[in-house]
Amino acid sequence: MILRPVAPDVRETTEIGRYLGWLAARGRSFDDYAALHRWSVTDLDGFWASIKDFFGVRFHSPAESVVPDRRMPGTEWFPGATLNYAEHALGGPPDDVAVIAYSQTRERAELTWGELREQVEKARAGLARLGVGRGDRVVAYLPNIPETVVAYLAVASLGAVWASCAPEFGARSVVDRFGQIEPRVLLTVSGYRYGAKDVDRRTEVAEIRGGLPTVEHVVHVPYGDHDLPDTLDWSILLTDSAPGFEPVGFAHPLCVLFSSGTTGKPKAIVHGHGGILLEHLKNHGLSWDLGPGDRILWFSTTAWMMWNALVSGLLTGASIVLVDGNPMHPDLAWQWRLAAETRATLMGASPGFLMACRKAGLNPASEFDLSAVRQIGAAGSPLPAEGYHWVRDVFGPGVLLNVGSGGTDVCSGIVQGGPLQPVVAGEISGPCLGVDAKAFDEHGAPVVGELGELVITAPMPSMPVGFWGDDTGARYRETYFDVYPGVWRHGDWIRFSPEGSCVIAGRSDATLNRGGVRLGTAEFYAVVEELPEVDDSLVVHLEDPAGGNGDLRLYVVVRDGTLDAPLREKITTALKSALSPRHVPDTITAVPVIPRNRTGKKLELPVKKLLLGARAEDVVGRDVLADPTALDHFGARA
Repeated sequence: MILRPVAPDVRETTEIGRYLGWLAARGRSFDDYAALHRWSVTDLDGFWASIKDFFGVRFHSPAESVVPDRRMPGTEWFPGATLNYAEHALGGPPDDVAVIAYSQTRERAELTWGELREQVEKARAGLARLGVGRGDRVVAYLPNIPETVVAYLAVASLGAVWASCAPEFGARSVVDRFGQIEPRVLLTVSGYRYGAKDVDRRTEVAEIRGGLPTVEHVVHVPYGDHDLPDTLDWSILLTDSAPGFEPVGFAHPLCVLFSSGTTGKPKAIVHGHGGILLEHLKNHGLSWDLGPGDRILWFSTTAWMMWNALVSGLLTGASIVLVDGNPMHPDLAWQWRLAAETRATLMGASPGFLMACRKAGLNPASEFDLSAVRQIGAAGSPLPAEGYHWVRDVFGPGVLLNVGSGGTDVCSGIVQGGPLQPVVAGEISGPCLGVDAKAFDEHGAPVVGELGELVITAPMPSMPVGFWGDDTGARYRETYFDVYPGVWRHGDWIRFSPEGSCVIAGRSDATLNRGGVRLGTAEFYAVVEELPEVDDSLVVHLEDPAGGNGDLRLYVVVRDGTLDAPLREKITTALKSALSPRHVPDTITAVPVIPRNRTGKKLELPVKKLLLGARAEDVVGRDVLADPTALDHFGARA
């Protein structure tokens, strides 16, 4: 069901419309998104060169070609070119606001583009005085505040390498991540406020320092009520100024992002200057419709790739809204109030947040002035069809709901919507431009209309440069190319419609398989969580080694806390009629909370490992969890 068709004036009122006009003036015309997408994944040279030219990417030395060899892995992009990501993020008018910051630890703050440039130049000089240069690693145990943005851009301007963890992470998880890249400088806070709670992190900082023997300098960013002894104060870094941007190769490391650590030791995923620059310009401009004068508000911590994507809003000339603290404090409406106050044009939200607003009966469009909002973005987990209808009912057809799915691995979207695509209830509009996404069966053949592995069959510039420390590339190949040689396997289970829209059905390693029928967990949740009595759920299938149906276990968070026989029967009937009798669970158990990571994804695989007898400490770090107690309610398989 199409909830929102493509607007008739899309070519006159959007960035992707401007891009289509720009292409037409150069002899390339496209009738619709499908034609544009087809060109973007077949003519890689033409498409990515057009992104570079349309958005005015500045090379300090020219490229010899765009992509001389498209084989994966190991694709080389723009060989010979040099550039710098940070140079492209600081181009707004000096007196216009670039950064707006909200915090539960201190007062609201703003930086103009001129002030942002000045602080980056000063932080660049301060880091250089500490000996930081090309290739050195600088790590940040910092929240989503202006100083973090300043430090990130200053590090990038030097050609050094950035990595960050949110301060709610415990010391072990931080050392597991930062220790892999042997940092030279650590930036940190001593504490913060989360809602109404003061959190002291001085003990954790001391443990992190002790676990990172390569750190030569620790810089304390004042935040909250505590001092941090034996550190340099942030203000000392900002005493001098050193304008400039170190030209680096297209694939030179910009940042290291870490996988969640829910399926093993976190992978240290290296992203390059050029790949992130081109991908985010394409994504933010053509899908998110951002340009000068726009504002993006998308709650994220510094441990999630959405933080890097948020900062990249600056590349388009848009200003960014930083939010630090409890996103539900003092109530569900807080983020909508911030969107109204900041006149956000793109409001990002997790599907869980949108569904919570729906269940609570909120109508933010009538309660607040959200007339500036043109797009609502949703990512992190699947959004049920009911969430699509809620957004349409509350905000009307003038607001585009853009649901997407991607990941840390590409630091962007793989499938999502945009102004040139219709919104289909319960489905993602289709593959992103430049992303040759398909569903493959177990034999490596593309399938349509049925579930398959999400794959990418042509390279993208923002595919990782590699994993830090994986000198031979063996772990990189094993992670993405172990099943289909030369084809990226993302790890999600997906179904494409003949029209090109798609549904993410969960992680492929968490799919249910009973009696030869495979079903994604997301479709299971869409049935169970639509019941008014159920607030949340998680399903796990424990396979039978002898080939039988195995043990299908459903865990539910019940709204009033009572899981009685009538509710069990109601859940069973709903699953049987909506899916199949094979997918009626063997057991239904009430739990107080469903395990999720801090980006909202349910942790089916760690729970499955626990049920099979693994120790909790070997499955996942507690500070990866949104609720550290969430795994306490799952024991070994009976």
